[in-house]
Amino acid sequence: MLFVPLFALLGLVRAATYKLQDNYVGSNFLTGFTHQAIADPTHGRVTYVNQQTALAKNLTYANGNHFVMRADDTTTLTASGPGRNSVRIQSVKTYTTHVVVFDVRHMPQGCATWPAAWEVGANWPTNGEIDIIEGVNGISPNAGTLHTSPGCTMPSSRTQTGTIGSNDCNTADNGNEGCGVTVNKANNYGAAFNNNGGGFYAMERTSQFIKLWFWARNEGGIPSDLSNDSASSVDTDNWGTPWAYFPTSSSCNLASHMGPQNIVINLTLCGDWAGAVFGQDGCPGDCVSYVNNNPTSFQQAYWDFAAVRTYV
Repeated sequence: MLFVPLFALLGLVRAATYKLQDNYVGSNFLTGFTHQAIADPTHGRVTYVNQQTALAKNLTYANGNHFVMRADDTTTLTASGPGRNSVRIQSVKTYTTHVVVFDVRHMPQGCATWPAAWEVGANWPTNGEIDIIEGVNGISPNAGTLHTSPGCTMPSSRTQTGTIGSNDCNTADNGNEGCGVTVNKANNYGAAFNNNGGGFYAMERTSQFIKLWFWARNEGGIPSDLSNDSASSVDTDNWGTPWAYFPTSSSCNLASHMGPQNIVINLTLCGDWAGAVFGQDGCPGDCVSYVNNNPTSFQQAYWDFAAVRTYV
């Protein structure tokens, strides 16, 4: 009998053509997502508000194909009072095997900011977490990271263009660093991303792998099924080598670590990551005091989405 190693079989798994399922544009975000008025799980200096409050205070608004989410940039806070108003939304639907594309014009930038666009399952970390866009204090590059229950590590050598930070995905290890990869392309995060008009982040998730891609707005070679707003399907076989590739293997069975997940988009300030490296990232003073006393510093702390699209 011919023995074929599992990793060799994994290399034969090819992507499929996925058909458009959900097209979140403009006001569709207001029905396809819920505003989560919850205590920030990452202990940020924010108060997440509900949809009614977000709309009334102009922290969330939809205009044509613009959907904007932002932090309050007018209020000086007291040290003993609640955090700066901000927004966290979660998709009504959950997803398993699928492709998601984030067409982003602008992401939150600046000291104390910690924006993220990600997916997460119920009973964290049982059903896993996939961070697609994430960073802190406006410092490039963007990081893509898996966070899982115990028993998931990634191989140190795999086909991707990004730079590995850690291969241990277990949330109980390394202070929940997760197994992360950073983008190695220009204009992928923060002010550089925004000044270039944004770009496209995409993820493909199957039971055999998770792949992440990025294209800056004005770079050549953007797949036509991404740049065409009316495309009814995408073919990830034509997208080239991803910047992050997380394969299933003997050291991580993705199917057992990744269950149904919601899409989450949020902006927190300070917290467990941004606050911990605030001074190291060249930001002045204490993170919480900075957030309390400098409301106008958050004028660029907003998301502007042209669309979020899912394909199955």
